[in-house]
Amino acid sequence: MRCRPGAGPGEGLGAARGLWGLRPGTSASGSRAAAQSSDRADLCRRCSPADEGPGARKDKRLRVSRVVFVPVPARDPDFLNLVILFIFVELPNRTVTSKMSINVLRFRDRARASSVCRRWNEVFHIPDLWRKFEFELNQSATSYFNSTHPDLIQQIIKKHAAHLQYVSFKVDSSTESAEAACGILSQLVNCSTQTLGLISTAKPSFMTMSKSHFVSALTVLFVNSKSLSSIKIEDTPVDDPSLSILVANNSDTLRRLKMSSCPHVSSDGILCVADHCQGLREVALNYYMLSDELLLALSNETHVNLEHLRIDVVSENPGQIEFHSIKRQSWDAFIKHSPGVNVVMYFFLYEEEMETFFKEETPVTHLYFGRSVSKEILGRLGLNCPRLVELVVCANGIQVIDNELICIAEHCKNLTALGLSECEVSCTAFIEFVRLCGRKLTHLSIMEDVLIPDDVCGLDEIHTEVSKYLGRIWFPDVMPLW
Repeated sequence: MRCRPGAGPGEGLGAARGLWGLRPGTSASGSRAAAQSSDRADLCRRCSPADEGPGARKDKRLRVSRVVFVPVPARDPDFLNLVILFIFVELPNRTVTSKMSINVLRFRDRARASSVCRRWNEVFHIPDLWRKFEFELNQSATSYFNSTHPDLIQQIIKKHAAHLQYVSFKVDSSTESAEAACGILSQLVNCSTQTLGLISTAKPSFMTMSKSHFVSALTVLFVNSKSLSSIKIEDTPVDDPSLSILVANNSDTLRRLKMSSCPHVSSDGILCVADHCQGLREVALNYYMLSDELLLALSNETHVNLEHLRIDVVSENPGQIEFHSIKRQSWDAFIKHSPGVNVVMYFFLYEEEMETFFKEETPVTHLYFGRSVSKEILGRLGLNCPRLVELVVCANGIQVIDNELICIAEHCKNLTALGLSECEVSCTAFIEFVRLCGRKLTHLSIMEDVLIPDDVCGLDEIHTEVSKYLGRIWFPDVMPLW
């Protein structure tokens, strides 16, 4: 693109003004207010190839308008989006639907521009632009976020349901928003959805609605999609029968299943999915769903190697203290089949509830304690978690964990990340821990009040010693970074 020689800011722009329905003849110079109001109108002048003269190079594959640049307000995103949009509507459909155009243009800009002319409306409704869509459903009384307009939702269902492939629903804390999401789900009868995400931005609002209504709507999608590969339905009332319908229609395509905090799903339900969906690579579930039978099913020779297993360990019932244990033989078979799998465990238990865990070797790689954890449990990690890569301890009370930390450094040879908060570690022991781990510690987030000065080392010297062993400048944190 180039400017016409000698063209001024206010010259030859009648076509652009007419396109936007603005008064022709308005100068782009003058007062700031006048310039801002006319910038968008004075954007471009579309010219035919013949106007460029006999010496001009012609590209028969692509016709691009001449652009006359005008003074624009600094950092005006709306103006920049209109520049991009004006260029893209002159391009072939295959270029308009490229990744760049989808990422740069905001949906609101595309929607407003669709009413300008027939060509712009055609661009707005190109099927490839509707493969990915996120429905935002919020109640004005309970949320500050905007919602997808009801008219747009009906237009999508009417014209683009068959084009939707990557669909997500983001709802606020109200039951009405969850019910509205299910209402849309139940109308996607001709879709070819590949990924589905149900996201509660506040409390799990899907759990407050009618279970039968939710399952009915979800079943419609499971039956009609036939090509689901990734599903995120955490904090929802999905149940075993609906998972059976999912398996019956999408067993060949399902690769990722995230369903933590789904109280109506039993260990038998998730086992059914593992038995029939041999291509599963990522699974997220609660600990109560985990069983020896599930691990053995995922270790079957016909099953692909699992890449990611996330386990949320929470109390299934208030006051629950005892948890079932997983046999070491089951873990061994699982790791033998999928040696590179990441086993991620999030603990949201109190100290007295964790007695069952880590008594035998556990192949966990990423471990996060959201509540206080005892010295005894930390001591077990060094002895029974040889695959540990990342460890985050949010609290330990007032007990010094010097020996436990050094034991972890000595036995967990793959450890690359550590986060500590509300714990107590002597400066000398912490320096020894870093020395044992060395430069493989790529992430080290330690709150300043965790480190306790001793007779050998104080807070003034610790950053120098730790930086020496890490091979980079390091300082303790004043706020947690995880």
